[in-house]
Amino acid sequence: MLAPALLLALLGPSPAAPLPQRGTPSAPDGPPPVVPLEGAEAATPEDMAAYVEHVPGTAVSFRMIPIPGGEFTMGSPEDEPGRAPDEGPRVRVRVSPFWMEEHEVTWDEYRVFQFALDRSDRSEATPQDPWADAVSRPTPPYVPMDFGMGVEGYPAICMTQLAARQYTKWLTMKTGRFHRLPTEAEWEYACRAGTDTPWSFGADPEALDRHAWYAGNAGEGYHLVMTLEPNPWGLYDMHGNVAEWVLDAYDPETYARWAAAGEPVTDPVVWPEKVYPRVVRGGGWTDPAPATRSAARRGSDPTWKVRDPQFPKSIWYHTDARFVGFRVVRPLRPPPPEEWERYWAPSSASVKRVLEAQRAGERS
Repeated sequence: MLAPALLLALLGPSPAAPLPQRGTPSAPDGPPPVVPLEGAEAATPEDMAAYVEHVPGTAVSFRMIPIPGGEFTMGSPEDEPGRAPDEGPRVRVRVSPFWMEEHEVTWDEYRVFQFALDRSDRSEATPQDPWADAVSRPTPPYVPMDFGMGVEGYPAICMTQLAARQYTKWLTMKTGRFHRLPTEAEWEYACRAGTDTPWSFGADPEALDRHAWYAGNAGEGYHLVMTLEPNPWGLYDMHGNVAEWVLDAYDPETYARWAAAGEPVTDPVVWPEKVYPRVVRGGGWTDPAPATRSAARRGSDPTWKVRDPQFPKSIWYHTDARFVGFRVVRPLRPPPPEEWERYWAPSSASVKRVLEAQRAGERS
């Protein structure tokens, strides 16, 4: 394995990477003030509408799509081509309404958080800054994490689930609106968009090229978001381009337990207790067609960090998961602020120790 110094010499530092901050401040008590935004609030599910989120103090903006609450059958039938055993037994699930980002989080969005550009480029303070500045940020990467595949308008990749969670925390603190990763059930519900076919566009794999970047058409890397057709609810790249983190731990027996508990299950989530495995959904640009189906599941793996030169391995980067990204959701009815941290904090004791050391100013 190449030493970090040699890797830097060969590939150069990541653009705009700041010097590590010596210690992270603590947040003020209570939740941050909410930034007023037209169209972002709804009293009832019927009032929900698409809106554009603008992150204060940055050039970041993205569109949030309303996902109606409802009930669906999660998993795939036994005769679906490409089906894996962990996609069953099928189970009825009830999902509460939420908004979901129209496309995968792009580098344009993620790098502001990753490199703390909202701090280093700050020209005018906002009331939310003390909360946002207290969020843990990734340590500077040893190499550019886009690996030459493109930055502007392309999906952010190679982050751990912790890094994606912390991004959603930062976004919450910047806007005052609660954001998180979707649950696995929410993700499949939104991907299906009312359909029960292998893909949201139907059952014909010949139509996949119009809806997904995958091993059959992607070439040597991921692609710009929103360049193919969306699903029936207006969400782009739910099939392919990059696989997407959800909140859940991966367990092949999840659906069997839910079914045994009595159907329908309402807003289920499998809270992780270990670093591996955790669920990604949707398949990516390196995957064959079956892996992009609505029901396809995949668990994270330690091999996603093989080329990470750090010891111990970074809690922020999956250097070998160039096919993994994420998108954010915002529930219509958020939990009380005292429960927010559960959606963002590390669940592994070893990761907690590293994170606490980094917040104290150590590079670990």
